Amino acid sequence: MQICACSPNFASREKGMVIIMDISSISSSLSSLSKYGVNSATTASENRNATFENMFQSAINMVQDTNNLTNAAEDAETSFALGLTDSTADLQVAQQKANLSLQYTVAVRNNVLDAYKEIMNLQF
Repeated sequence: MQICACSPNFASREKGMVIIMDISSISSSLSSLSKYGVNSATTASENRNATFENMFQSAINMVQDTNNLTNAAEDAETSFALGLTDSTADLQVAQQKANLSLQYTVAVRNNVLDAYKEIMNLQF
């Protein structure tokens, strides 16, 4: 195996085959991942903020979806009560979706509150 130190390419010769790989993109990526880089503290802070923002946005979306499913169940109940639809299966499905979504949202809320309480009880 031969490595050419004068170029950023890696050359390997095995049994008459020549494999050339450009490793310059890898080395630039590795330098940006340096543990002791100049911007490593701000990058970690930005990553934490982005992660929290994504998690918070997904929680908001979950509450909105629950609200939409509850509204759809109420609309199905109203249309069934007014005689606009005769399908009890559609009514049951809409009610079940709304119920499961609400149960899941409440379970997530309870777990978030438990985690918050646990964090607040930590002593430094």
